[in-house]
Amino acid sequence: MESLSGTLAAVKNMKDFDKLLNSDREYIILLDTRLSQLPSIAQYAKRANKKIIVHVDLIQGLKADEYGLEFLIREVKVDGIISTRNNVIAMAKKHKLIAIQRLFILDSHALEHNLKVIENLKPDYIEILPGLIPKIIKEISERISIPVIAGGLIRTREEIEAAFEAGAVAVTTSNSELW
Repeated sequence: MESLSGTLAAVKNMKDFDKLLNSDREYIILLDTRLSQLPSIAQYAKRANKKIIVHVDLIQGLKADEYGLEFLIREVKVDGIISTRNNVIAMAKKHKLIAIQRLFILDSHALEHNLKVIENLKPDYIEILPGLIPKIIKEISERISIPVIAGGLIRTREEIEAAFEAGAVAVTTSNSELW
């Protein structure tokens, strides 16, 4: 499996998607997309030699189950998925997609619970939200062997650098000025 690193572009609208098609970015992360748009978006991306990672939980009209993932694999031909749902991550791994488990670190209990889940599930990456807490990024990076991606509420280059210094291998942001 290829490794994700650096600042990863997460798009919420077609204007940013079009901008990425003409960029040197290898991956495009799709957020807030409608199911009916996915096949054509993926075709445009593939023509531009881009790889698509979709946030399954945010695709309007898609049920996050075995059949929904089958559609993403066979019809859309995605390269990876992001999800908070354990069953979706397990299915993605079974089908050899890049599997990114999104975790919301709200308090100590959530942190411990999430670490137990990912030890069993073993996603390819975990995305920690909010990504503004270098101390937590460092703690998680030291406790598990799964690469950490920081995301959510990252608004400055300094915050990106702090996440990298804390041990994140990548940072996701929908702020196109930071790509």
